[in-house]
Amino acid sequence: MQSKITKKIINLLKSDAEYYGGIGKQFLSNSDIGTLLKNPTMYGVPQPDNKAFIMGRYFHCKMLEPEKVDEYLIAPVMSRTAKAYKEFCADHLIPFALLKNEKQKVDEWCDVMLSNFDFYELIQDKDNKYEEPNVKNIGELHGGALWKGKADIVHKDYIIDLKTSGDITKFKNSIYNYNYDSQGYIYRELFGKPILFLVIDKSTKVLGMFDLSEESYERGKYKVEQALEVYHKYFSENKTEDIKSHYLRHTV
Repeated sequence: MQSKITKKIINLLKSDAEYYGGIGKQFLSNSDIGTLLKNPTMYGVPQPDNKAFIMGRYFHCKMLEPEKVDEYLIAPVMSRTAKAYKEFCADHLIPFALLKNEKQKVDEWCDVMLSNFDFYELIQDKDNKYEEPNVKNIGELHGGALWKGKADIVHKDYIIDLKTSGDITKFKNSIYNYNYDSQGYIYRELFGKPILFLVIDKSTKVLGMFDLSEESYERGKYKVEQALEVYHKYFSENKTEDIKSHYLRHTV
């Protein structure tokens, strides 16, 4: 049973502001895996907003919380080099905005995904819970660490995660390259259910449904343990080295 403090934290993490910029910064997440394994000197460094990030956020909002889409500020221009775009951002005191044509593309992705019967039934199941966070100690190395995750959809059978792809025929490679295997492992630990990726190709609009093999979950677990080794070495309360001492060493 979750303690009162854990329930309080989980309730706070339902807010994106807390999840990404508030109390959520205390916890590791799957987005830290790539940084810890490839360039730990960038761990905890905020990343600037970009086109992919803002389109992804709008896509998830429209699919999972459509009542909130009106909160998005849409720049009524087709290019970020336009003077009107810079004026729009300045007027609204924001560094980055979704363009009108980008919104139209994302709207099309959403329409295609929800027009498929199988996808619609999974996404719109009456018992689904959306944008559901959780926190749990995960990992064996040095006692593990507290990890957070926010499930797109908690379905009765799966944790459903919505993805967009630049080339859906290569999405199986993306499972490894973008650490969706470690995401699957972490989310299965957090929520006790297997993960199911529902994917749309951003260009062709072909849909795909991908689950993970046990081999992928094991690979994800291995990545988590590797990341924990780096985390405990350089960043935990009991760290043994300064991050400035980090370097890569290989035999080639």
